[in-house]
Amino acid sequence: MAGMTGKSSALPGGPPAVVLVHGAWHGAWCWGPAIAALAAAGVTALAVDLPGHGDDPRPMGDLHGDAAHVSSVLDSLNGPVVLVGHAYGGAVITEAGSHPAVAHLVYLSGMALDDGESCSDAASDEAVVAGISHAGRTELAAGFVTGPGDTVTLDPDVARACLYHDCDRATADWAIARLGPQPLISLRQQPWAVAWRTKPSTYVVCANDQAIHPVLQRILARRCIAAVEWPTGHAPFLSRPDLLAGLLAGLAARPGAGCAGTPER
Repeated sequence: MAGMTGKSSALPGGPPAVVLVHGAWHGAWCWGPAIAALAAAGVTALAVDLPGHGDDPRPMGDLHGDAAHVSSVLDSLNGPVVLVGHAYGGAVITEAGSHPAVAHLVYLSGMALDDGESCSDAASDEAVVAGISHAGRTELAAGFVTGPGDTVTLDPDVARACLYHDCDRATADWAIARLGPQPLISLRQQPWAVAWRTKPSTYVVCANDQAIHPVLQRILARRCIAAVEWPTGHAPFLSRPDLLAGLLAGLAARPGAGCAGTPER
């Protein structure tokens, strides 16, 4: 299927227990180390290329098109699965995650949006309310390079500072070379469904994230049933795939169990 990638380890040919959705500018390629770590733990995972990203040949779309694509991937699976969204991918799984194949949502520094809220809204409105300071931080938006069709790419130096500052240089170079354009409209749209209101969910706060402020992440994490905090930057799938694999393997082992507690409503 176009737009899907991944590899299985134990249970060859078995259905994936984890489905991974990348964030802005990325593709399914970014999950490679995490997929390998999950495979070593005997967990089959599938990474999805959103339309127009990574190896997907179709035109880029918007939030709703991205969510529809993830839903179509889930249609092809028997479930249950743990559905993971990184950064902007959190907005995508918020809309797509009500799918019956989904047993648990994981927001990895993800945009766990509410009704009537876009990624841009959450980043600006919640920051004002919480008095979030960006003093001493490189601004991700300072690296936006305008492209055709209302898209933006990232300046390589800003990408390194904001996305991969805790990755080794070779890994950061490899990732930066693969970043692509992102449609701005997808960051301005509001989800048509809010899956974390009906599905068990876990939020991973990346405490040293230089792209999405950790204070904002902690606010969004209150919407989920459970939260964990890691001392990582924005891309733990590259810097600490062992942490990510450990969490996801544990959730995949009990995909219907959820976690105790009540999310913010």
